[in-house]
Amino acid sequence: MLTINLKDLYGETAKLDKLDDYCNKVIEMVTGESTPYAEDVTLTGQAPVWLYLKVAHTLHGLARSLYYDSPVTGKVMIFNHNPR
Repeated sequence: MLTINLKDLYGETAKLDKLDDYCNKVIEMVTGESTPYAEDVTLTGQAPVWLYLKVAHTLHGLARSLYYDSPVTGKVMIFNHNPR
């Protein structure tokens, strides 16, 4: 399971004009040298809703499963393409 803290992507303030850069960083983190559907990913951390939505959309087709985790909600499944 790979956990990505979205706050680590942008530092102090997320900028909409850097959205492609953030998504490219996430793609690199998830794919690395592995094949598609190689990772189960959890997104966490303080970030604007638009960043969560775009990253989740970007990971569809790259990650085997995606979860959102916060102290308030706990872990919530976004999608799961694991055939098991």
